[in-house]
Amino acid sequence: MKKIVNDPADVVADALRGLAAAHPGLLRVTEDPAVVARADAPVRGKVAVVSGGGSGHEPLHTGFVGPGMLDAACPGAVFTSPTPDQVQAAVSQVDGGAGILLVVKNYTGDVLNFETAAELLAADGVDVRTVVIDDDVAVQDSLYTAGRRGVGGTVPLEKIVGAAAEAGADLDTCERLAGTVIANTRSMGMALTAPTVPHVGEPSFTLAGDEMEVGIGIHGEPGRRRAALADANGIVTALLDPILSDLPFTEGDRVLLFTNSMGGTPLLELYLAHGIAERRLAERGIAVERRLVGPFITSLEMQGMSLTMLRLDDELLRWWDAPVHTPALRWGL
Repeated sequence: MKKIVNDPADVVADALRGLAAAHPGLLRVTEDPAVVARADAPVRGKVAVVSGGGSGHEPLHTGFVGPGMLDAACPGAVFTSPTPDQVQAAVSQVDGGAGILLVVKNYTGDVLNFETAAELLAADGVDVRTVVIDDDVAVQDSLYTAGRRGVGGTVPLEKIVGAAAEAGADLDTCERLAGTVIANTRSMGMALTAPTVPHVGEPSFTLAGDEMEVGIGIHGEPGRRRAALADANGIVTALLDPILSDLPFTEGDRVLLFTNSMGGTPLLELYLAHGIAERRLAERGIAVERRLVGPFITSLEMQGMSLTMLRLDDELLRWWDAPVHTPALRWGL
């Protein structure tokens, strides 16, 4: 294992200290329990949007904290859910009195721990709602989930509801918007290599030099199938076709196309794949009105990519375009 770390047991805490050093004035980082909050929180009268999950997927979620997106994120250990006390601590730091929206990816540990926190918060009189993103079309169930996994769709979900909350939308509106995004988002990923968790010290799985895993999860979970390595055209087709048929997306749809690196895929290859996906969608009469390309929800150093499509309407487009200022996304400010 070759990684830029000191003690693998301290990798998350050390990274959070670096995150705080890199973004003074934007973020406030606490260590026990670990919480990353926007520096100006709580914002009085504003719905607070809180998310979190295992570390190792950066910039998700800590890189999306700031005006126009998340009020706080709870980073767990690598590939491990945050604890209920982390979620409670995050809410206590950012509760502006207008309610809390918890954004949760559909993994068993995340769902259980956020639900436990929500019950405890509700018992204390906090108006808290929970939404669960489950956009991965690759599998219905996996080692980590009951039902579909939450993957790339988490990014547009956090951006859209975060923007609405920033503009003063109430909790009911934020929850409704979240439901619309979840219902209209589909994703699928693939891998060429496995990630290596620092405290484990070896890859999560092995692939031969002429193999790829299609439908991989963001923790290195198995996908739909192991297949012979294809070229870029074949890889994009293997990801795009299941997405298009699942919702389904049809001629005349307006979409956001998000082409994501799993951490080890360079932008040269990512833009190549994105261009193929855009051409395939144009051939089907699907209009790509917004794009996002880059490593935004990763799996440590895994080589691979994912595609996410969100079917847009004017309301979703408005909130996607709204200003945002976070370590990983920034426009309009």
